[in-house]
Amino acid sequence: MANPYRALFSAPGTKRFSAAGLMARIPLPMTHMGILTMLSELTGQYALAGAVAGTFTLSMALVGPQISRLVDRLGQGRVLLPATGISVAALGGLLLCAYYGAPSWTLFLFALLAGFMPSMGAMVRARWTHLYRGSSQLNTAYSLEAVVDELTYIIGPAIAVMLSTTLFPEAGPMVAMVLLAAGVLLFIPQKRTEPPVQPAARSSGRSVIRSRSVLMLALILMFGGAIAGTIDTMGLAFAQEQGQKGAAGIVFTVYAIGSAISGLTFGAVKWNVPMPRLLVIGVAGTALTAVPLLFVNSIATLSVAVFFAGVFFAPTMVTIMGIVEKVTPDAQLTEGMTWMIAGLQIGIALGAAASGLVVDSFGIDAGFTVALAVGAIAFLITLLSYRHLTSETERVARREAAVQEEATSVTGA
Repeated sequence: MANPYRALFSAPGTKRFSAAGLMARIPLPMTHMGILTMLSELTGQYALAGAVAGTFTLSMALVGPQISRLVDRLGQGRVLLPATGISVAALGGLLLCAYYGAPSWTLFLFALLAGFMPSMGAMVRARWTHLYRGSSQLNTAYSLEAVVDELTYIIGPAIAVMLSTTLFPEAGPMVAMVLLAAGVLLFIPQKRTEPPVQPAARSSGRSVIRSRSVLMLALILMFGGAIAGTIDTMGLAFAQEQGQKGAAGIVFTVYAIGSAISGLTFGAVKWNVPMPRLLVIGVAGTALTAVPLLFVNSIATLSVAVFFAGVFFAPTMVTIMGIVEKVTPDAQLTEGMTWMIAGLQIGIALGAAASGLVVDSFGIDAGFTVALAVGAIAFLITLLSYRHLTSETERVARREAAVQEEATSVTGA
């Protein structure tokens, strides 16, 4: 049986834009953790460090879709360079202010501007979509991207912490800044695979988040992401309570492995199940796998529980991106995908914060209930949106079939 992932990279330019995109997307998780580590090392104020890092993450979650909206209108080449320039300059300003002990408001200002960092995951997915639209290989590409996302969120923060604690406090954000600039500079010149700008007539003219389908999917990812954020916080807190704080890394790695295996497997299979139904199955599985978290009593049992939690997450992400590709106009596709990533980022941040508050107030055992609650909300939203998403995807399928039939008749004539 042919390897679908090897076939994916048979198209010219795919290896180059994927490699450059990977270099440019690692800085996102690196920057959040790098800012947090840098400021906690320099000031000893964890509240300040968390607030400034949170400002960056929230800014990117809100500004990122606006940058992608410009990309849809003007093209990647014209927008990525100035957006990256603002983000890199702001990160440089943040490092200088932190080093010289500038007033706290300057840290928040530069963290806010650093949020102009473009969503490179969406840019890479847009290129895959341009290459393989209408092909089963697109599902394989989205699966690969879900796995890459998982890996960057495991590797990026670890690199940032290691650099800032072993070299000097500013090292983590500084390396993230360099990787971002280098990755984007390598990504932009690759014009062969850059998606063409679609005519404005194919866009509604308003933000795609105002579409019911896109909003519902972003909310599902936000609450699903909150489970991942809860696992981040609870993995660390539980390991510390067990007297094995270093074992938290094992928990995070096992979660990523579960997601990676299922994501790669999901992408290698041609599914005949409608995507809205796959979404219901994926979200239901994600919600149900939060239940065993309530009964863990050791690092080993926690690792087993998070492995199965990860198994459902990547396929759900792939399915959501597939639905977005179907229901979003071509002229707004990058923005639509960026809203999905933004929803995920916000969910991870909210899940981490909420579970932390619950642990501080009610103890370790209560912290895992956050995952159960947000999983139930995600499943409820999925059920409420099922009929609408089914109708939308069926409408798109009928339209694509009509276009194909017309093209066939013209060719035959």
